[in-house]
Amino acid sequence: MCTCCSDSKKPSFIVTLWAFILCFIVRTPAQGEVLVIGSNLPIIAAPGDDVILPCHLEPMFDVQGLTVEWSKPDMKPDPSDRLSRVEYVHLYRDRQEVPDMKMASYFRRTELFMDDMKHGNISLKILNVSEEDNGRYRCFIPKLRSTVKSAIVELVVDPNVAKTSTMAPLHPRNLQTPDPQDTTPTNGRSRVPVVVAVVTLLLVLTLAGFATYLSHRIFQKLKQKHQKDDETQKQPLSV
Repeated sequence: MCTCCSDSKKPSFIVTLWAFILCFIVRTPAQGEVLVIGSNLPIIAAPGDDVILPCHLEPMFDVQGLTVEWSKPDMKPDPSDRLSRVEYVHLYRDRQEVPDMKMASYFRRTELFMDDMKHGNISLKILNVSEEDNGRYRCFIPKLRSTVKSAIVELVVDPNVAKTSTMAPLHPRNLQTPDPQDTTPTNGRSRVPVVVAVVTLLLVLTLAGFATYLSHRIFQKLKQKHQKDDETQKQPLSV
């Protein structure tokens, strides 16, 4: 095999590796970017409970003037009905709720915490849940200038769960809902150490590949030099 062909593959490997690093960094949310944060854990409740589906923005960002959509992504429009449309669990637009585009089963059962929206809290309160409310919920801010405009929260309504008292007023700072002012790392911030670890690993692999390439080049040059020395020694001396 030609050594020049094998050598040409070494730099291309390094270029490909660096291209992957750059793509990974570009696709990762920048530090300070506003992110929509949901919950990594399902919200578990008993039938008849009032629940809060946690969702907020980090860092704090006033969303009172933006559109906020809560929907069930697993529910699709009826393909046989051309006039059917995607209905929302809750739709906030122009600083007010839009009930006309709401699912009938959630009518008068959902609300946002209007006073806390200026702090980036878009958690959704659902009253008197039933097993029909089970599933994934998506909070989405379509006009948010961010790479992370939505988050998923799962609700599990289980009859075997002890019913919680609905007498105490639920608030978005309860245990079920993360406080928008809380500095505890969440699923958005937890990506930072992962990014650092991945980039560090890729840099180490790049340096290792480059070192291997240099070692190979040095070995080839030494080998060629030894071959020339052997040929010189084998030549007959002229009398």
